[in-house]
Amino acid sequence: MTWKIPLFKLNYDQEEEKAVKKVLSSEWLTMGEETISFEEYFSSFLGKNIYSVAVSSGTASMHLALMSLNLKKKDEVIIPALTFVSDANTVSICGGTPILADSKSSEDWNVSLNSIKEKFSKNTKAIIVVHFAGYPCSEIKEISQFCKKNNLTLIEDVAHAPGASIFGKKCGTFGDYGSFSFFSNKNIAVGEGGMITTKNKRLYKKVKFIRSHGMSSLTLDRHKGRSFSYDVLHIGLNYRIDEIRSALGRVQLRKLNKANIKRKLLTERYIKNLGNSEILIPFTKQPKSSISSYHIMPILLSENSSRESVMKKLKKNGIQSSIHYPPFWNFSAYKGKFSQKDSPNTAKICQNELTLPLYPSMKLDDVDYVSEVLINSI
Repeated sequence: MTWKIPLFKLNYDQEEEKAVKKVLSSEWLTMGEETISFEEYFSSFLGKNIYSVAVSSGTASMHLALMSLNLKKKDEVIIPALTFVSDANTVSICGGTPILADSKSSEDWNVSLNSIKEKFSKNTKAIIVVHFAGYPCSEIKEISQFCKKNNLTLIEDVAHAPGASIFGKKCGTFGDYGSFSFFSNKNIAVGEGGMITTKNKRLYKKVKFIRSHGMSSLTLDRHKGRSFSYDVLHIGLNYRIDEIRSALGRVQLRKLNKANIKRKLLTERYIKNLGNSEILIPFTKQPKSSISSYHIMPILLSENSSRESVMKKLKKNGIQSSIHYPPFWNFSAYKGKFSQKDSPNTAKICQNELTLPLYPSMKLDDVDYVSEVLINSI
Protein backbone atom coordinates (compact mmCIF):
# COMPACT_ATOMS: atom_id res chain seq x y z
CA MET A 1 0.00 0.00 0.00
CA THR A 2 1.16 3.53 -0.78
CA TRP A 3 0.55 5.79 2.21
CA LYS A 4 -0.34 9.46 1.80
CA ILE A 5 1.42 10.02 5.11
CA PRO A 6 3.59 7.08 6.26
CA LEU A 7 4.65 6.46 9.83
CA PHE A 8 8.25 7.45 8.99
CA LYS A 9 10.44 8.42 6.04
CA LEU A 10 14.19 8.19 5.64
CA ASN A 11 15.99 11.50 6.08
CA TYR A 12 18.22 10.78 3.09
CA ASP A 13 19.62 12.83 0.21
CA GLN A 14 22.72 12.95 -1.98
CA GLU A 15 25.02 12.86 1.06
CA GLU A 16 24.10 9.25 1.86
CA GLU A 17 24.43 8.28 -1.79
CA LYS A 18 27.87 9.87 -1.98
CA ALA A 19 28.98 8.11 1.21
CA VAL A 20 27.91 4.70 -0.12
CA LYS A 21 29.64 5.26 -3.47
CA LYS A 22 32.84 6.16 -1.65
CA VAL A 23 32.76 2.84 0.20
CA LEU A 24 32.04 0.88 -2.97
CA SER A 25 34.92 2.54 -4.79
CA SER A 26 37.26 1.62 -1.91
CA GLU A 27 36.47 -2.08 -2.48
CA TRP A 28 36.52 -2.66 1.29
CA LEU A 29 33.06 -3.60 2.58
CA THR A 30 33.56 -5.34 5.91
CA MET A 31 34.34 -3.50 9.15
CA GLY A 32 37.23 -1.09 8.58
CA GLU A 33 38.28 2.55 8.54
CA GLU A 34 34.74 3.92 8.06
CA THR A 35 33.63 2.05 11.16
CA ILE A 36 36.55 3.35 13.19
CA SER A 37 35.69 6.91 12.11
CA PHE A 38 32.02 6.38 12.93
CA GLU A 39 32.88 5.11 16.41
CA GLU A 40 35.19 8.05 17.09
CA TYR A 41 32.59 10.54 15.84
CA PHE A 42 29.89 8.93 17.98
CA SER A 43 32.09 9.02 21.09
CA SER A 44 32.86 12.72 20.61
CA PHE A 45 29.16 13.41 20.05
CA LEU A 46 28.24 11.86 23.41
CA GLY A 47 30.96 13.64 25.40
CA LYS A 48 34.31 13.07 27.04
CA ASN A 49 35.81 9.69 27.91
CA ILE A 50 33.19 7.66 26.04
CA TYR A 51 34.12 4.47 24.18
CA SER A 52 31.92 3.32 21.29
CA VAL A 53 31.69 -0.04 19.54
CA ALA A 54 29.63 -0.22 16.33
CA VAL A 55 27.66 -3.44 15.88
CA SER A 56 25.17 -5.09 13.53
CA SER A 57 21.99 -4.05 15.38
CA GLY A 58 20.60 -2.47 18.51
CA THR A 59 19.71 -5.94 19.76
CA ALA A 60 23.34 -6.99 19.24
CA SER A 61 24.50 -4.08 21.41
CA MET A 62 22.09 -5.07 24.20
CA HIS A 63 23.12 -8.72 23.89
CA LEU A 64 26.81 -7.80 24.19
CA ALA A 65 26.16 -5.72 27.31
CA LEU A 66 24.25 -8.57 28.94
CA MET A 67 26.81 -11.20 27.86
CA SER A 68 29.46 -9.28 29.75
CA LEU A 69 27.51 -9.89 32.99
CA ASN A 70 27.85 -13.70 32.76
CA LEU A 71 24.27 -14.18 33.96
CA LYS A 72 23.35 -17.41 35.72
CA LYS A 73 20.02 -19.24 35.92
CA LYS A 74 18.58 -17.41 38.94
CA ASP A 75 19.92 -13.98 38.01
CA GLU A 76 17.31 -11.30 37.32
CA VAL A 77 17.41 -8.18 35.17
CA ILE A 78 14.77 -5.51 35.77
CA ILE A 79 13.47 -4.03 32.51
CA PRO A 80 10.64 -1.59 31.73
CA ALA A 81 7.28 -3.23 31.14
CA LEU A 82 6.88 -0.74 28.29
CA THR A 83 9.61 -1.58 25.81
CA PHE A 84 10.38 -3.58 22.68
CA VAL A 85 10.64 -7.35 23.08
CA SER A 86 14.39 -7.39 22.35
CA ASP A 87 15.18 -6.33 25.93
CA ALA A 88 13.37 -9.35 27.36
CA ASN A 89 14.68 -11.65 24.63
CA THR A 90 18.33 -10.80 25.18
CA VAL A 91 18.03 -11.21 28.96
CA SER A 92 16.43 -14.62 28.43
CA ILE A 93 18.98 -15.75 25.83
CA CYS A 94 21.79 -14.86 28.25
CA GLY A 95 20.26 -17.18 30.84
CA GLY A 96 18.72 -14.53 33.07
CA THR A 97 15.13 -13.76 34.03
CA PRO A 98 13.53 -10.48 32.88
CA ILE A 99 11.51 -8.76 35.62
CA LEU A 100 9.08 -6.03 34.55
CA ALA A 101 8.98 -2.63 36.27
CA ASP A 102 5.99 -0.37 35.71
CA SER A 103 5.77 2.98 33.96
CA LYS A 104 5.59 6.01 36.23
CA SER A 105 2.15 7.28 35.16
CA SER A 106 -0.17 7.95 32.22
CA GLU A 107 1.69 11.24 31.71
CA ASP A 108 5.22 9.87 32.16
CA TRP A 109 5.66 6.50 30.46
CA ASN A 110 9.28 5.95 31.46
CA VAL A 111 10.10 3.37 34.10
CA SER A 112 9.40 4.24 37.72
CA LEU A 113 12.12 4.14 40.38
CA ASN A 114 9.53 3.08 42.96
CA SER A 115 8.54 0.12 40.79
CA ILE A 116 12.20 -0.81 40.32
CA LYS A 117 12.65 -0.82 44.10
CA GLU A 118 9.56 -3.03 44.48
CA LYS A 119 10.93 -5.55 41.96
CA PHE A 120 14.49 -5.50 43.32
CA SER A 121 15.66 -8.71 45.00
CA LYS A 122 18.86 -10.49 46.06
CA ASN A 123 18.91 -12.03 42.57
CA THR A 124 18.89 -8.70 40.71
CA LYS A 125 22.07 -8.19 38.68
CA ALA A 126 21.21 -5.32 36.34
CA ILE A 127 18.62 -2.71 35.42
CA ILE A 128 17.70 -1.62 31.91
CA VAL A 129 16.24 1.86 31.48
CA VAL A 130 14.53 2.92 28.23
CA HIS A 131 14.21 6.59 27.28
CA PHE A 132 10.81 5.99 25.72
CA ALA A 133 9.87 7.89 22.53
CA GLY A 134 13.06 9.91 22.93
CA TYR A 135 12.12 11.49 26.27
CA PRO A 136 14.88 11.11 28.88
CA CYS A 137 13.94 9.15 31.97
CA SER A 138 13.40 11.87 34.58
CA GLU A 139 14.66 9.59 37.39
CA ILE A 140 17.82 8.42 35.64
CA LYS A 141 20.07 10.06 38.26
CA GLU A 142 18.28 8.38 41.12
CA ILE A 143 18.22 5.04 39.31
CA SER A 144 21.96 5.36 38.66
CA GLN A 145 22.57 6.02 42.36
CA PHE A 146 20.37 3.05 43.28
CA CYS A 147 22.44 0.81 40.99
CA LYS A 148 25.73 1.99 42.47
CA LYS A 149 24.45 1.51 46.02
CA ASN A 150 23.39 -2.07 45.25
CA ASN A 151 26.29 -3.00 42.95
CA LEU A 152 24.03 -3.37 39.91
CA THR A 153 24.91 -2.82 36.25
CA LEU A 154 22.88 -0.04 34.62
CA ILE A 155 22.18 -0.41 30.90
CA GLU A 156 20.52 2.45 29.06
CA ASP A 157 18.42 1.43 26.05
CA VAL A 158 18.85 4.55 23.92
CA ALA A 159 17.21 3.17 20.76
CA HIS A 160 14.69 6.04 20.84
CA ALA A 161 16.93 8.77 22.17
CA PRO A 162 20.12 9.57 20.22
CA GLY A 163 20.85 13.24 20.88
CA ALA A 164 18.47 13.47 23.83
CA SER A 165 19.88 14.78 27.11
CA ILE A 166 18.99 15.61 30.70
CA PHE A 167 20.86 17.44 33.46
CA GLY A 168 23.39 18.49 30.80
CA LYS A 169 24.35 14.90 29.91
CA LYS A 170 23.49 12.89 26.81
CA CYS A 171 21.29 9.84 27.22
CA GLY A 172 23.52 6.80 27.10
CA THR A 173 26.19 8.29 29.38
CA PHE A 174 24.56 7.72 32.78
CA GLY A 175 24.86 3.95 32.90
CA ASP A 176 27.59 1.36 32.60
CA TYR A 177 26.45 0.78 29.02
CA GLY A 178 24.48 2.68 26.40
CA SER A 179 22.68 0.60 23.76
CA PHE A 180 21.76 2.40 20.53
CA SER A 181 19.80 1.23 17.48
CA PHE A 182 20.16 2.46 13.89
CA PHE A 183 17.21 0.54 12.44
CA SER A 184 15.47 2.10 9.42
CA ASN A 185 12.84 3.99 11.45
CA LYS A 186 15.27 5.41 14.02
CA ASN A 187 16.57 8.99 14.25
CA ILE A 188 19.90 7.65 12.95
CA ALA A 189 18.87 5.20 10.22
CA VAL A 190 21.26 2.88 8.39
CA GLY A 191 18.96 -0.11 7.75
CA GLU A 192 20.35 -2.40 10.45
CA GLY A 193 23.00 -1.37 12.94
CA GLY A 194 23.72 -0.28 16.47
CA MET A 195 26.28 1.05 18.92
CA ILE A 196 27.28 0.01 22.40
CA THR A 197 28.92 2.71 24.52
CA THR A 198 30.67 2.75 27.88
CA LYS A 199 32.96 4.88 30.03
CA ASN A 200 34.74 1.78 31.34
CA LYS A 201 37.85 0.89 29.31
CA ARG A 202 37.84 -2.71 30.56
CA LEU A 203 34.23 -3.24 29.47
CA TYR A 204 34.99 -1.54 26.16
CA LYS A 205 37.83 -3.94 25.40
CA LYS A 206 35.72 -6.94 26.40
CA VAL A 207 32.73 -6.16 24.15
CA LYS A 208 35.06 -5.19 21.32
CA PHE A 209 36.56 -8.67 21.38
CA ILE A 210 33.19 -10.42 21.73
CA ARG A 211 31.85 -8.46 18.72
CA SER A 212 34.23 -10.29 16.36
CA HIS A 213 34.54 -13.90 17.54
CA GLY A 214 36.86 -12.89 20.39
CA MET A 215 39.74 -12.61 17.93
CA SER A 216 42.87 -10.66 18.84
CA SER A 217 43.14 -9.15 15.35
CA LEU A 218 40.64 -8.27 12.63
CA THR A 219 40.53 -8.89 8.90
CA LEU A 220 41.52 -5.24 8.44
CA ASP A 221 44.67 -5.78 10.51
CA ARG A 222 45.72 -8.66 8.31
CA HIS A 223 44.84 -6.73 5.17
CA LYS A 224 47.04 -3.86 6.35
CA GLY A 225 49.86 -6.26 7.18
CA ARG A 226 49.69 -5.46 10.89
CA SER A 227 49.29 -9.16 11.76
CA PHE A 228 49.40 -12.55 10.04
CA SER A 229 47.31 -14.66 12.39
CA TYR A 230 45.17 -14.26 15.51
CA ASP A 231 44.38 -15.65 18.93
CA VAL A 232 40.86 -16.06 20.34
CA LEU A 233 40.81 -14.24 23.68
CA HIS A 234 37.09 -14.52 24.51
CA ILE A 235 34.18 -16.64 23.36
CA GLY A 236 32.49 -14.30 20.89
CA LEU A 237 30.07 -13.79 18.03
CA ASN A 238 29.95 -12.03 14.69
CA TYR A 239 28.21 -8.78 15.52
CA ARG A 240 30.30 -6.65 13.16
CA ILE A 241 28.79 -3.74 11.28
CA ASP A 242 29.87 -3.17 7.66
CA GLU A 243 31.46 -0.14 6.01
CA ILE A 244 28.36 0.91 4.07
CA ARG A 245 26.24 1.21 7.19
CA SER A 246 29.02 2.95 9.11
CA ALA A 247 29.33 5.48 6.29
CA LEU A 248 25.56 6.05 6.37
CA GLY A 249 25.74 6.40 10.15
CA ARG A 250 28.33 9.17 9.95
CA VAL A 251 26.14 11.17 7.56
CA GLN A 252 23.03 10.57 9.67
CA LEU A 253 24.86 11.65 12.83
CA ARG A 254 25.87 14.92 11.16
CA LYS A 255 22.18 15.54 10.40
CA LEU A 256 20.86 14.46 13.79
CA ASN A 257 20.60 17.75 15.70
CA LYS A 258 18.87 19.55 12.85
CA ALA A 259 16.52 16.61 12.27
CA ASN A 260 15.61 16.40 15.98
CA ILE A 261 14.74 20.11 15.98
CA LYS A 262 12.36 19.49 13.07
CA ARG A 263 10.78 16.63 14.99
CA LYS A 264 10.31 18.97 17.95
CA LEU A 265 8.44 21.55 15.85
CA LEU A 266 6.15 18.87 14.43
CA THR A 267 5.46 17.45 17.89
CA GLU A 268 4.56 20.90 19.20
CA ARG A 269 2.09 21.27 16.33
CA TYR A 270 0.48 17.94 17.24
CA ILE A 271 0.20 19.04 20.87
CA LYS A 272 -1.44 22.31 19.82
CA ASN A 273 -3.89 20.57 17.48
CA LEU A 274 -4.89 17.81 19.89
CA GLY A 275 -4.75 19.81 23.12
CA ASN A 276 -8.51 20.34 23.43
CA SER A 277 -9.51 16.79 22.51
CA GLU A 278 -10.01 13.77 24.75
CA ILE A 279 -6.62 12.45 23.66
CA LEU A 280 -3.85 12.34 26.27
CA ILE A 281 -0.37 13.28 25.10
CA PRO A 282 2.41 12.03 27.39
CA PHE A 283 5.65 13.77 28.35
CA THR A 284 4.26 17.31 28.09
CA LYS A 285 5.65 18.10 31.55
CA GLN A 286 9.38 17.39 31.46
CA PRO A 287 12.19 18.77 33.64
CA LYS A 288 13.59 22.03 32.26
CA SER A 289 16.93 20.36 31.63
CA SER A 290 15.33 17.58 29.56
CA ILE A 291 15.87 17.68 25.80
CA SER A 292 14.02 15.02 23.78
CA SER A 293 14.97 13.46 20.46
CA TYR A 294 11.25 13.21 19.59
CA HIS A 295 11.64 9.77 18.07
CA ILE A 296 7.93 8.93 17.81
CA MET A 297 4.60 10.67 18.42
CA PRO A 298 2.74 8.50 20.97
CA ILE A 299 -0.74 9.34 22.21
CA LEU A 300 -3.19 7.71 24.59
CA LEU A 301 -6.74 7.25 23.35
CA SER A 302 -9.62 7.40 25.80
CA GLU A 303 -10.92 4.13 27.20
CA ASN A 304 -14.13 4.69 25.25
CA SER A 305 -12.28 4.66 21.92
CA SER A 306 -11.65 1.59 19.79
CA ARG A 307 -8.00 1.71 18.76
CA GLU A 308 -8.53 -0.77 15.94
CA SER A 309 -11.41 1.30 14.56
CA VAL A 310 -9.33 4.51 14.75
CA MET A 311 -6.40 2.85 12.96
CA LYS A 312 -8.72 1.60 10.21
CA LYS A 313 -10.14 5.10 9.69
CA LEU A 314 -6.65 6.57 9.54
CA LYS A 315 -5.65 3.92 7.02
CA LYS A 316 -8.73 4.70 4.91
CA ASN A 317 -7.47 8.29 4.72
CA GLY A 318 -3.96 7.21 3.74
CA ILE A 319 -2.40 7.66 7.19
CA GLN A 320 -0.18 4.95 8.65
CA SER A 321 -0.18 4.43 12.42
CA SER A 322 1.35 1.91 14.78
CA ILE A 323 1.48 0.61 18.38
CA HIS A 324 4.41 1.04 20.78
CA TYR A 325 4.21 -1.57 22.22
CA PRO A 326 2.09 -4.72 22.48
CA PRO A 327 2.50 -5.97 26.07
CA PHE A 328 4.76 -8.88 27.00
CA TRP A 329 1.94 -10.82 28.68
CA ASN A 330 0.16 -11.15 25.31
CA PHE A 331 3.13 -12.80 23.55
CA SER A 332 2.97 -16.59 23.11
CA ALA A 333 6.68 -16.97 23.92
CA TYR A 334 6.14 -15.37 27.35
CA LYS A 335 2.76 -16.87 28.15
CA GLY A 336 2.29 -17.18 31.92
CA LYS A 337 5.57 -15.44 32.75
CA PHE A 338 4.19 -11.90 33.21
CA SER A 339 0.97 -10.43 34.55
CA GLN A 340 -0.55 -7.08 33.69
CA LYS A 341 -1.64 -6.82 37.32
CA ASP A 342 2.01 -6.23 38.23
CA SER A 343 2.31 -3.27 35.83
CA PRO A 344 -1.07 -1.44 35.95
CA ASN A 345 0.14 1.85 34.44
CA THR A 346 1.83 0.05 31.55
CA ALA A 347 -1.24 -2.14 31.02
CA LYS A 348 -3.40 0.94 30.57
CA ILE A 349 -0.90 2.49 28.19
CA CYS A 350 -0.54 -0.66 26.09
CA GLN A 351 -4.29 -1.01 25.75
CA ASN A 352 -4.86 2.50 24.40
CA GLU A 353 -1.53 3.69 22.93
CA LEU A 354 -1.39 4.86 19.31
CA THR A 355 1.64 6.16 17.41
CA LEU A 356 1.17 8.86 14.78
CA PRO A 357 3.45 9.72 11.83
CA LEU A 358 6.57 11.73 12.65
CA TYR A 359 9.69 12.32 10.53
CA PRO A 360 11.92 15.32 9.70
CA SER A 361 10.59 15.92 6.17
CA MET A 362 6.99 15.93 7.36
CA LYS A 363 5.15 19.24 6.81
CA LEU A 364 3.05 21.16 9.29
CA ASP A 365 0.14 20.75 6.87
CA ASP A 366 0.63 16.98 7.14
CA VAL A 367 0.38 17.21 10.93
CA ASP A 368 -2.80 19.27 10.58
CA TYR A 369 -4.28 16.66 8.23
CA VAL A 370 -3.44 13.75 10.54
CA SER A 371 -4.81 15.66 13.53
CA GLU A 372 -8.07 16.46 11.78
CA VAL A 373 -8.66 12.91 10.58
CA LEU A 374 -7.76 11.55 14.02
CA ILE A 375 -10.17 13.82 15.89
CA ASN A 376 -12.95 12.87 13.48
CA SER A 377 -12.14 9.17 13.97
CA ILE A 378 -12.54 8.93 17.75
